[in-house]
Amino acid sequence: MDEAQRNHLKAYGIAFYTLQKGIAVDWLLNYKGGSFLIDYNQNIENELKIRGVSYNVIADAKVNAILTEINNPEVNMEIVKLEKAPKIAVYSPKSKLPWDDAVTMVLTYAEIPYDVIYDEEVIGGKLPEYDWLHLHHEDFTGQYGRFWANYRGASWYQADVRQQEATAKKLGFSKVSQMKLAVAEKIRDFCSGGGFLFAMCSGTDSFDIALSAAGIDICEQMFDGDGVTPNAQSKLDYNQTFAFQNFKLDLNPMNYEFSDIDVTNTRKVDRANDYFTLFDFSAKWDVVPTMLTQNHEKVIKGFMGQTTAFRETLLKPNVLVLGELKSAGEARYIHGDLGKGSWTFYGGHDPEDYQHMVGDPPTDLNLYPNSPGYRLILNNILFPAAKKKKQKT
Repeated sequence: MDEAQRNHLKAYGIAFYTLQKGIAVDWLLNYKGGSFLIDYNQNIENELKIRGVSYNVIADAKVNAILTEINNPEVNMEIVKLEKAPKIAVYSPKSKLPWDDAVTMVLTYAEIPYDVIYDEEVIGGKLPEYDWLHLHHEDFTGQYGRFWANYRGASWYQADVRQQEATAKKLGFSKVSQMKLAVAEKIRDFCSGGGFLFAMCSGTDSFDIALSAAGIDICEQMFDGDGVTPNAQSKLDYNQTFAFQNFKLDLNPMNYEFSDIDVTNTRKVDRANDYFTLFDFSAKWDVVPTMLTQNHEKVIKGFMGQTTAFRETLLKPNVLVLGELKSAGEARYIHGDLGKGSWTFYGGHDPEDYQHMVGDPPTDLNLYPNSPGYRLILNNILFPAAKKKKQKT
């Protein structure tokens, strides 16, 4: 999985396919970019050829030499056994909206199966059926993505509002914001109970904001028919959030922003210098972050979104930063535990489209089979398949 690999993204699909067949996969962390070791199988080799994934068939002696190298305590490598293909869900509206989603695109490209669920399924209790959940570009605050200022006359925006309001009413909620909060709380329980949560773009900060604002109204009249709770800012409960604390809400409905968690409107980083660096972790001691940062590159080109990056001063102390633009005080890729589960937030919208706009065509991943930015997403897909082992202390 180093620079010799023709198609990094589809290689993850092969690993997933192998797990689906009931065959274990050894993930060789930090060995040539995080390679996969699989017992020889003719069907798997055929699939590798069909999907255009580079591979080597090696003798037992070579395998033993690789394992000996990895097991050397002086070498920053580790072996993690992947045992079972996780069942994947994507929280996404069924209706067509004028933007795509990086996770569903890369899952489709890598040929990794997933189910689409939305508010009815979450409220209906289906989350425990899954191991891994991705939050599509979403607004959990009930403000319809803050698209009102620029798109309130657009047919897609009006249709989305009608659909959201109808679903809220059907499920017994008087407001969309109340429904979204209930969904966020169900997702929190899913994670706390042992699930794996992954989110990008506005699915990250709006999720935490919604949890912090339980019991108060942070939506202006055009979103829910009445105004914001007086002194709403002072009533936020940061104890309820996953990643962020001490943030300030942006209550101006004309602004395409929810709070100061996101740095999009204040950052002074030009495109030529917009890169973030993945941290190096000890593979033998910090197995989880090492899995999540496997890549053939350590410096990743930046990309924007409604939520581009997280202001590091607003992260909770127990949040682990996996990737950052240190000079700008931006965390781009973060991780944490909650109860028996864990979560990962990734800033930006599309790793191969620097400033993806509403209505832009989806990225053709056939042009980016070796995308290091998309690899980070797929690391999270395989994370739940890892054999559980006690962390070293």
